[in-house]
Amino acid sequence: MTAPSTADRGYRTQNPATGELVREYPTATDAEVAQALDAAQAAFEQWSSRPLSERAAIVKRASELLAERAKDIAAVVTKEMGKRLGEAIGEVRFSAQIFGYYADNAATLLAHQEITDFDGGTAYIEKLPLGPILGIMPWNYPIYQVARFAAPNLVLGNTVLLKHAEITPECAQLLQDLLDEAGLPAGVYQNLFASHDQVSTIIADPRVQGVSLTGSERAGAAVAEQAGRHLKKCVLELGGSDPYIVLSAADAREAAREALQRRMGNWGQACNSNKRMIVMEDLYEDFVDELVTQVKALRPGDPTGRETDIYGPLSSEAAAYGLAKQIADARAGGATVHVGGERVEGPAGGGFYLSPAVITDVDEDNAAYRDELFGPACVVYKVSSADEAVDLANDSAFGLGSAVYSTDTEQAKQVASRLHVGMANVNMDAAMGAQMPFGGVKRSGFGRELGPLGIDEFANKRLYAVKG
Repeated sequence: MTAPSTADRGYRTQNPATGELVREYPTATDAEVAQALDAAQAAFEQWSSRPLSERAAIVKRASELLAERAKDIAAVVTKEMGKRLGEAIGEVRFSAQIFGYYADNAATLLAHQEITDFDGGTAYIEKLPLGPILGIMPWNYPIYQVARFAAPNLVLGNTVLLKHAEITPECAQLLQDLLDEAGLPAGVYQNLFASHDQVSTIIADPRVQGVSLTGSERAGAAVAEQAGRHLKKCVLELGGSDPYIVLSAADAREAAREALQRRMGNWGQACNSNKRMIVMEDLYEDFVDELVTQVKALRPGDPTGRETDIYGPLSSEAAAYGLAKQIADARAGGATVHVGGERVEGPAGGGFYLSPAVITDVDEDNAAYRDELFGPACVVYKVSSADEAVDLANDSAFGLGSAVYSTDTEQAKQVASRLHVGMANVNMDAAMGAQMPFGGVKRSGFGRELGPLGIDEFANKRLYAVKG
């Protein structure tokens, strides 16, 4: 028996720390979807023609509201998907920075780019809005993921249709209310509790000019197929199995503690988490031993508290069940599970808790070698050379982020330059910021969000030339 998928259960707020069903939300009717499409197109005609300064001012106000209400919004995030409250506050504040970045830099990011070597007159490239854009967003960062999609498109002049994850409907509605309060005209941003069939209808509608999805490979493939069938641009940010390479360290045990801290962020539910720890053989034994020691000291805890020696719940029953099965299958396939991987109750009883796992001895025939483990599972590999580390890191269908650590920075830079990923980091786990593009290659998707590249994805980069 498997746990029901979150989509099958519809839109609902269910506290993952307790399992308590808080509220259910009705799925949109087909008539409501049709009305939303009409409204998005009508609003586009007005919104896109407003001066850029006016659009930016409204987006800036949204940034201010997010910053002012960070703690209250974070409490909703924690209630719906179980993120540690402190991390949720950080997520909302980062989202405020993203809205602020696009508002403050709109004129520069959307400035005409002159083509200087055109002899026939004057020519330049304009960045113009396209029309209504659909965003399909995930539950793991329910405010941040929306921010990095919506903020640049709103500044650009596109209108947004937003289909959020079924388990974060209160976050979805909260964002709708906040953006309305910031001053967005009706129809410019619309949250839709849409079904999968209705998503297909939206993608097929000729007024919709593109779709951005952050989610699983399976969802990405389905959306890309539909977008391609209807000749729509799409941006996909999908799974990851990021390599985290430790070539050398002053203290192997300290390196392990740093790696675990990174892996336990969002309780392991991050696309660019360090899911494959690749460690040089002279550090390996101490590294693994320290991971096991640290993990054994963790206990299930309340994500709203401040304790540092806890782990929180996974986002749903389906998530906890699925990861437990992956770890059990890895063990059955010959891997060594040193600790963890078991379903446990939270401090209030019940909840969707899974004890963090440390896994080694995963060979190429084991499903865990290829699959993404989305949750608190540390998979560690031993290598004997930098070349072996590179080969192992690149032996993946994914290509999102990466990190390379070494006491010899030049060595780490050389290794990082050989990785087949969208983001390479040296002596840091991930360079994050509103100005830093985010995205991957291979089965991690295509396109970029954030930074100057994020506002270009759904822009009409129009050539405008004048003779004389």
